[in-house]
Amino acid sequence: MTAKSELVVRDSSPGSEAGAGVKKFPGFIRAYVRFTDKLGQMAGLVGMVLTFVLLFFLVESSTARLVFGLSHIWSTEMAMFTMSAYYLLGGALSEQDDYHVRMDLLYSRFSPRAKAIVDCITSPILFFYMGSLFVSAVGSTLWSIEYRQVNYSPWAPPLAPIKIVMTIGIGLMLMQITALFFRDLAKALGRSIE
Repeated sequence: MTAKSELVVRDSSPGSEAGAGVKKFPGFIRAYVRFTDKLGQMAGLVGMVLTFVLLFFLVESSTARLVFGLSHIWSTEMAMFTMSAYYLLGGALSEQDDYHVRMDLLYSRFSPRAKAIVDCITSPILFFYMGSLFVSAVGSTLWSIEYRQVNYSPWAPPLAPIKIVMTIGIGLMLMQITALFFRDLAKALGRSIE
């Protein structure tokens, strides 16, 4: 079950107060959540396409080594960069669709509303962590651009492109956890965000 389908369970039976009487969150919050979900889905699709790019680099590297006896540093490094871009851009979508792995003893036994309350209480820790990562990523990216940082290898590719992707991916993840906080808050308060 995705996060979207768990938002607010509505009873459509006659005389139910849930169907018509559920208060909605303000429009700008609902718009933010919809926009963030779309952005995360688009970034996730880009990440999925990158698996084919990654496959190309891995096949090229293996073929060059096994068939021709050559070792191409550039294809190995491009495979590493592509893999990094893949998981950085896919983070927002995996958070949105609740694909991450949890190591818990009690959380899985909670009701959806209790989970939402716990998530609202623990969200500030995640905001602090992701916010710190984002600030560090921006600083590292700006430094990389200003000083034309390159990787320490014979090929010496510039690091700015992957650092830009890193910053975008962390920014998307920060946006997505904010959207999830609004979803959890709506669920905890018994309100609708759709």
